[in-house]
Order: sequence, then structure tokens, then C-alpha cells
Amino acid sequence: MALLLFVSVLFFACQKSQPAAEPAQETASEPVVEPVPEEPPPPDEFTIVAVGDNLYHETVMKLFLSDNSFDFAPYYQFIQPLAETADIAFVNQETVLGGKEFGFSGYPSFNTPQEVGVALIGAGFNVINHATNHTLDRGVRPVLATMDFWDQRPEVNYLGVFRSQETRDTKQAIIERNNIKVGFLSYTYGLNGLTLPADRPYLVSLIDTEVMAKEIDALRSLCDYLVVSMHWGVEYEFRQNERQETLARFLADHNVDLVIGHHPHVLQPVAVLPRADGGLTYCFYSLGNFISSQMQNYAMLGGMMYLKAQRTDNGLLVVKSGVIPVVTHFEAGSVNFRIYPLYEYTDELAAKHLRNTEGNEISMAYFNSLAARVLGDALIDHNPYEEITP
Repeated sequence: MALLLFVSVLFFACQKSQPAAEPAQETASEPVVEPVPEEPPPPDEFTIVAVGDNLYHETVMKLFLSDNSFDFAPYYQFIQPLAETADIAFVNQETVLGGKEFGFSGYPSFNTPQEVGVALIGAGFNVINHATNHTLDRGVRPVLATMDFWDQRPEVNYLGVFRSQETRDTKQAIIERNNIKVGFLSYTYGLNGLTLPADRPYLVSLIDTEVMAKEIDALRSLCDYLVVSMHWGVEYEFRQNERQETLARFLADHNVDLVIGHHPHVLQPVAVLPRADGGLTYCFYSLGNFISSQMQNYAMLGGMMYLKAQRTDNGLLVVKSGVIPVVTHFEAGSVNFRIYPLYEYTDELAAKHLRNTEGNEISMAYFNSLAARVLGDALIDHNPYEEITP
């Protein structure tokens, strides 16, 4: 009996010494993390700007020749933000850059300081056209000196002049930007009555549809986007003529994507031509003057072409294009030459313009009216690089 009592006490003592079981705890469920969708890569695209005649009369050079500074960069300071932002920036260099050896001169037989080329590079231009009616003004040697100058600057592509037929046949002006190859060709209607040397028929590329067809078709297969520079038209005419329209149709029939026109010294309209291959040819008939000292009010207004293209499933598509009007500004004494986008020009500046001080009315209202009349829907009145993309 005593033994039974002892075992019972021991059993209950052991039971009491065991820790009580902890209540079961609820486990928090892990938050479900939704996968973040990857942003699609931006489409391959490029932008190109182009301006018309960079035309150096003696008055344009006067200040810099008198003090031997040869620093023409200030002329382009208000254009530089546009040109250097573009993937490709084209300028029609109307006159040869022969350098000091041949003597600097203006109208009618031009030779321009090579420092102008340095200023153009500094402003952001990287495609320079030299197929113009003034290319042979001072003969062959200044043309060769111009090529010497550019050959030392491989970051620049120059168009329209060649050292040999072999060079013309094999040197392809193709610029690759963002996986897109953009090809360039250039032609001029003539050489101010001069003819190409018999031993250098290749020196300057002239408008000859038989030759052009071969060169365009050859380059077309090597690039994604094809640009042709055309020095054509009638000076001071605000409309393209029948010859320009015929040539534009010829270029469209050979699947040229973009035509950059110059020579008339004034703005002309923009056309979009359908092509048999389903594409479109954008034709800017004339971008007018970039810089000059021609003394007509309307010659003070030129344009900067702007075009943006993107690669799509259906090929390259132009998503925006048009013309930013630009003003050549200079004051009495041939000082303060500057080129302004019209959207940055003011009536206060216009009041100082040489044309106004000589009693000729020049104003924002005049420039805006002229630009709207010629360009219509192609007019761009702001900086396209500052647009907010939705």
C-alpha cells in the first residue's frame, strides 16, 4: 500500500515538472511579389538637321579679316544647341575653303577661310556639301585644298567633290547612328558657266540623271536611309519650278528617302512624294540662306530642316519633320553677325538689324508671315528637342 502511494506521488510530480506545450502560432503568409515587366528597348531612331547656303561674302568676313582673329564660332552660337543635339547635321558650304594661299574673296568669285570649317565643326555640323555653282570659282587647286582640309578631319563627311574617278566610285558617304545606316549623295545644276577640266570630269558631281541613277542605285543597297543634296532651282523664287519637280520625281522613283535642296537663297515649300516601293520621299525644295550678307529682306530668312525617323516593323518611319526658320542678323558696320532660330529672335534685335537702320522694315511680324506663307504646315516654331513625349 505504501509502495502504491509512492508511485502515485512520483507520477504526478513528473507530470507537473513537464513544461506546458506552447500554443500554436499563426505563420504570416509571404507577400506575393508580382514580376515587374521589363521596359521594351527604345526603338532605333535618328534625327537629322540641315541648313542651306553658308555663303561668305566679304562683309561676312570683314571683321575677322581686319583683326586676323579668324574665329567664326560666334556666328553659330545660337544654332549650336540644335546642330550638336542632332545625330546628323548637314550644311551646304556654298564656297570653297581654299585657305590663305589663294587669297580670301567674296562675290562673284569666292574663297573662304578654312577657319569657317573649324567653326562649323564646333557648332556640331558633320556633313558638309561642296557641290555648288561656286565650287570652281577659283579653279581646281582651291578645291583640292578644301579636300585636304576635310581629309584631316575624319569625323566629318564632305560631299560633292572628288580626287579621282576611283574615289568617286568607291568612297561611300555612309554614317551609322543607332544601328541605322544613312547614306549621302550630292549634285549641283552647274558651275556658273565654267566646265569641269577635261582631265578631271569627276571633280564635282553635276546633275546628270544617267550618272545619278547609277550612283543612287548603288548606294541604295548599302544603307537604310538615303539622302540626296540638290543644288538647284531659281534664285529668289519662293516656289519650286518644273525642273525641280521633275528631278524630285526622278529621285523618288529611285527610292531616295530625303532630298535637301538649296541655291535659291530663299525658302521654298516642302513636299512628300509617294514611291512605288510603298515608301515616301521627303523633299525640302530650298532651305534658303544660312548666313550671307545679301541685302534683300527675304534673303535674311532661311530654314533648318528637322527630321526624326524610327525603325518599325514596316521599316524606317518618319515621325516628325519640318523647317525651323532661321534669321541672319547683322548690324551697321558689318558687326554682330549671328544666326538665330526665329523662335529666339525678337523685335528688339530686329530694330538693330542693318536692314532696319537703312530704312527697310524688318520685324518679327514680317519674318513670321513670310515663313508661314512659304512653309505652311511644315513650319516648326519651337525647339523640337524640347518637346515632351507623351
